[in-house]
Amino acid sequence: MDTNQLVVCGGCNAKIGAGNLGPLLQDLPRRESPDLLVGFDGSDDAAVIRLRDDLALIQTVDFFPPMVTDPYLFGQIGAANALSDVYAMGGRVLSALNIVAFPEEQDFAILREILRGGAEKVKEAGGLLSGGHSIHDRTVKYGLAVNGTVHPDRILRNDACVAGDHLILTKPLGVSILTIGYSAGEISKEGFQQAVDSMCTLNAYAMDIIRDAAGVHGCTDVTGFGLCGHLHEMLHGACSARIDTSRLPYFEEAYWGAGHFIFTAGGQRNRDFLEDKVAFERQDFALEEIVFDPQTSGGLLVSCEAGQAPMLVARLQAGHIPASDIGVVTEKKEKEIYIG
Repeated sequence: MDTNQLVVCGGCNAKIGAGNLGPLLQDLPRRESPDLLVGFDGSDDAAVIRLRDDLALIQTVDFFPPMVTDPYLFGQIGAANALSDVYAMGGRVLSALNIVAFPEEQDFAILREILRGGAEKVKEAGGLLSGGHSIHDRTVKYGLAVNGTVHPDRILRNDACVAGDHLILTKPLGVSILTIGYSAGEISKEGFQQAVDSMCTLNAYAMDIIRDAAGVHGCTDVTGFGLCGHLHEMLHGACSARIDTSRLPYFEEAYWGAGHFIFTAGGQRNRDFLEDKVAFERQDFALEEIVFDPQTSGGLLVSCEAGQAPMLVARLQAGHIPASDIGVVTEKKEKEIYIG
C-alpha cells in the first residue's frame, strides 16, 4: 500500500449504535440549568447554551477513522461532517478545534494533509480554527470540536415535527456503500467520486436557504444512524412517517452495490435497532440497505409545513442543492416509519 495513504475503516460507519448509546447516557450525573436549551434530554445534534436573550452558543464534537485513503480528502470530509451539527441546529459556525489520533510510527506528512483539508473546510465555513488536541493511537482518527451561534428563538431541534409536515432531504443516500465498495474494488471511480463530492459539500449552503424559509419546524443531519435512524429521532415517539421511495434521492451505483450485497456493519446495526419500527411495503433489499446505510457528512433532513414545502424545495434546487420532498409526517400509527 502507498505509505501516503490511509487505511479505510470508518467514517460515520464507526459510530456506536443507537441501541447501545441510550442506556449508557441515562444515568450520567448532570447539573440542571435554565440556560441549557438543548442537552441530554433529547437526541439532538448539538448542545445549545443561552448566553443572553438574543444569543446562544452551539457546542458539538465529531471525529472518526478514515473512510477514504487520501489524507487531504479525509480531512475535508471529517471537518465537513463535524461542522454539519451546527447547521443542523440552524446555527452559524464560530470556531473549531482539531481532534487528532495518529500512529507514532506513521509519516507526519500524512497528518499535515489531513489538517490542511480540515482547515480549508473550516475557512470555507467562515470559522476560526484555533488549535486542538492530538494523541498517538494505533489508528488514525480526525474531527473537530465546533462552536456556533444561534438566536435562542430560532433553534432548529430534531424533535419538533408535527403531523402533516413534509420531509425534505438535501443530499443523496448511499455514501458508505460507495466508499466501502470502492475500497473492495466493486464500485467505480466515478461512483466513488460522487460520494466524495457529496461528503465534502458543507451543509452551510442548504441551511442559508432553510434558515430563512417559512414553516420549518425541525431539522437534523443524516449521519451514522442512516435515514431511518435519524428520522426515528425526529419523530420523537409522537408521530409516524411515510417515505415515498419514488422521490428518495440516492446514488444509483450505491443501489446497485446494495443489490450485490455490498453493505456495512453500521448499516446492519441500524437495521437491527429499527427492525420493529420500520415497515417496507414492497420487497426491495437494495433499497432497504440504502435507508439504513450510515451517512458520513450526509444531508439535512427538514420537516416543513406542507404548504411551504414546494417553495423550499424549489429554492434549494435553484441553489444547486439536490433536495427532494421524500415523504410526510403522520399521526402515530402501529409502525413508526412506512417505506413504500
